[in-house]
Amino acid sequence: MSTVLEQLRREAEEPTHADWSSPRTATWFVPGRIEVLGKHTDYAGGRSLLAAVDLGHTVRAVERTDRELHVASALAGDPVVVDLDAPARHPSPPGHWGGYVRTVVERLETNFPGRLRGAEVHVTSTLPLAAGMSSSSALVVGLALALLDLAGVADEPPFTTEITTDEQLGEYLGCVENGQSFGSLAGDRGVGTFGGSEDHTAILCGVDGALVQYSFCPVRREREVALPAGLSLVVAVSGVDAEKTGAALADYNRISLAAREIVTRWQQATGRTESTLADALATGPAALSRLRELVGEDSPLTGRLEQFVAESERIVPAAALALEEGDLAELGSLVDESQAGAERGLGNQVPETVRLQRLARELGAHAASAFGAGFGGSVWALVGRAESSDGADGADGAQAEEPAEQFAEDFARRWLAAYREEFPEVGARATTLVTRPGPGAHRLDPEE
Repeated sequence: MSTVLEQLRREAEEPTHADWSSPRTATWFVPGRIEVLGKHTDYAGGRSLLAAVDLGHTVRAVERTDRELHVASALAGDPVVVDLDAPARHPSPPGHWGGYVRTVVERLETNFPGRLRGAEVHVTSTLPLAAGMSSSSALVVGLALALLDLAGVADEPPFTTEITTDEQLGEYLGCVENGQSFGSLAGDRGVGTFGGSEDHTAILCGVDGALVQYSFCPVRREREVALPAGLSLVVAVSGVDAEKTGAALADYNRISLAAREIVTRWQQATGRTESTLADALATGPAALSRLRELVGEDSPLTGRLEQFVAESERIVPAAALALEEGDLAELGSLVDESQAGAERGLGNQVPETVRLQRLARELGAHAASAFGAGFGGSVWALVGRAESSDGADGADGAQAEEPAEQFAEDFARRWLAAYREEFPEVGARATTLVTRPGPGAHRLDPEE
């Protein structure tokens, strides 16, 4: 499959004169993602191990003759209308999904003034919302791709000056969401989250059948690890919404701000200019000891520092290697350690996601972890039997006698039933799904 930028740069596909009477259209599929490992590491310059999934949003945009954008979603009751000549007029109320629409429009209008086209945009989705699978970031990416596609700016400066790879496009779209500038492409308010570009990178750069390891600030691809046939990712959506809006926003940003505070103390004490935790740690072997001195007895900062160091510097690369070597037992131990770091160091887990992780392991999952921003959301579990295995790795000998998909579905049913027994009220809203790593965002034919 061609890269996202190759699909956007479509001079050869410009309509002929005979087609000019028809409105231009752009249709994109934008997947959700599973953060296998890398909890709150990206905006601190750390590592993540990621997978795009085969569920996501389909965003279809049809050009209008005026400068109005009409965006409707099958999952939302009311459409959003934006005047491209005055996108900040009539802002959406706090927590409304229209805030993401307006954020994308305002940023693209700022960076590529006058180039956006009015359009009718319709969003359909197979992705569970507020489940920690990046439905909001997928909406940002999908809207941006559709609008950039209609505008045809991907072949022109300043786009070509700043964005030359899909990874850079992911980093830019992360800045669209968090409000930061990207090179000469000036930032604005964003949606209010102090996050990074992990989600956007996974959504754009996912590889079918494989996990991808990235480091961030800037985005750098480090490794691709195939997920063996016979293994599946089962996701349990806890029923506790993992929102990044309203009251949940402060909890999410608290973790990000803790990383910023540690870096600020580093800069003030050393006179150095490193802007991320990863960069500070990379200055030399004494850096970690110095950082530990600087956080001192500040318990939240100590927990944040130790979680980042363990997750980014050791657990992510070691887990990728364990999977590559087929050592599922070692992978499981490393993922358990990551989960413990989220519970103790980040403090972003709720009883439901903690228990879902433990239940998955008790039921025989090779590995399991909560993922996403935290404070609700979902837990993934790796189940099945790798084709290269002799069966010893299996959690249940019966799995050698049944197809991988059937085994995964059976596991999902048992996992959900056990969870609902312990959490009957919230469990009534819980769901499960079975997936494997899928490709990143891609354009669809108009008929699809």
